[in-house]
Amino acid sequence: MCQHKPVCPPAGSPDQQAAVAVVSYPEQGWTLLCNGVLVFEDTGAVLPDGRCLDPVGRGAAG
Repeated sequence: MCQHKPVCPPAGSPDQQAAVAVVSYPEQGWTLLCNGVLVFEDTGAVLPDGRCLDPVGRGAAG
């Protein structure tokens, strides 16, 4: 759970990638956000429930 003030957006919200980064490995191309979203350098993402999102502007991968 997010301990930041204000609280970070939840994983299911449209602005999910505005959450605070808790782990970042730019050399591997990914960042874990405090809301559990795993974001890749191309802006694709994996949500905590396992759903995958295509990079911004390319729709959902489902």
